[in-house]
Amino acid sequence: MVIPSGAKLRIIGDVHGDARAFAIAAETDRFVIQLGDLVDDGPDTPGALRVMFRLLHEKRGLFLLGNHDYKLARALRGDNVRNGATARTLDELPADLRDLTFETILAAPLWLASGPLFFVHGAFQPGMLDMSQTSFPTGRPCPLAAFALYGQTTGRVTGAGRPERLLRWIDDIPEGMTVYAGHDQRSTDGRPYVRTGKAGGTAILLDTGAGKGGHLSWIDIDPG
Repeated sequence: MVIPSGAKLRIIGDVHGDARAFAIAAETDRFVIQLGDLVDDGPDTPGALRVMFRLLHEKRGLFLLGNHDYKLARALRGDNVRNGATARTLDELPADLRDLTFETILAAPLWLASGPLFFVHGAFQPGMLDMSQTSFPTGRPCPLAAFALYGQTTGRVTGAGRPERLLRWIDDIPEGMTVYAGHDQRSTDGRPYVRTGKAGGTAILLDTGAGKGGHLSWIDIDPG
């Protein structure tokens, strides 16, 4: 699915199984773009998936592939994925949702561009503007796909055992472009984190901790 031309948009950050908040955010006449990580961590991943399936069925929205969605699809196809949150999601996922979940995640794009707006889960690189293949990686993700899923990292882990992430990629956003991303929870005031890079482009990070002790955030965009 592509973004309808001239549509009013609602951009929704990482849901992480917060189905109640996602259902509220999805009640709109705007076209919904959810930035990935629908699943894991929160209280109701099956419910969050059902909200997304309804949006897709009604052609009122889409979601991008996030790293947690990617892990879940790999687990559903039988890969040995070591992740406690994903294991819990598998236990909670009803049998009648498994095939649909797998097929729907496989079809999710890694990123989308719409004029001066760019949407990705993890992080942006200029090479994404020239790459047409943006679907589920069948093998090891290529560098751009890995960037889209996992963001920019140092290769080290923090004291909490998580990958150490960088925001240097924001400096590569072209002037006049706004990148909407999730994945990296940088907000300190409960609102989406906004930063302008050295090249003049802007990043807006919408992960404000839904399903992980925070809340779900979204931004509405009008055409033109």
